[in-house]
Amino acid sequence: MATIDLKGKCVWLTGASSGIGEALAYELARRGARVAITARRKEILDQMVARIRESGGEAWSFPGDVLNLDEMKQVVDSIEKSVAPIDIAIPNAGSHLFTKPEEFNSAEYLSIMQLNYGGVLHCLEAIIPRMLARGGGHIAPVASLAGYRGLPRAAAYGASKSALIHFLESIRFHLKPKGFTITIVNPGFVKTPLTDKNDFYMPFLVSSERAAKIICAGIERGKRTVAFPFPFSWLVGFGKFLPAPVYEKIVNQLW
Repeated sequence: MATIDLKGKCVWLTGASSGIGEALAYELARRGARVAITARRKEILDQMVARIRESGGEAWSFPGDVLNLDEMKQVVDSIEKSVAPIDIAIPNAGSHLFTKPEEFNSAEYLSIMQLNYGGVLHCLEAIIPRMLARGGGHIAPVASLAGYRGLPRAAAYGASKSALIHFLESIRFHLKPKGFTITIVNPGFVKTPLTDKNDFYMPFLVSSERAAKIICAGIERGKRTVAFPFPFSWLVGFGKFLPAPVYEKIVNQLW
């Protein structure tokens, strides 16, 4: 497992305007990375860039919507022309939506799938060909522990993250021999504006700043998977191997 130093690396981060993405932008800059941040809200990105530069870091704002493939291609082109070739891509943009199958709305499920899964695919389509031409690169999309196995009210969110995990594990077979490192980031409960809306107990909740430190450390170590927080990540991972009745009983007790 090759280690890298983030100092001087050009990192493209989407979903940078709040939550994990915002914390990641500051942590990456603190570690010396040259950070190109993307989100839809230009004014917030510009404010973040100003704060990073005031603290001695390097950052640039490249607004865009991950749902728009052409915009992502334009963003990547702009970064590589005005900053540097992208060494590490962290597609992080996503959202959460509680779903109740008894109030079934397929549009809700598909909208989350399009953002959390399709948005990452757009980013990867924009950057992977360029990395291939350079002989490799590092991609670290943000999925979730919720993608491991079904959870209450998470049918839409969990399905989108499960699809992303499966996709990344599959393309690793093809891209690793071509010089790629693929780090799959699987957070548990992280305190963000999204989780602030939750009305249930969130075990082992961590701050977005703590999450950013864990993710950056995992990327620097070239880890295949960054799953946290422990021991919640271990419990959820172990849950994949439990018989369905046992797993459902445990989940029903927790939620």
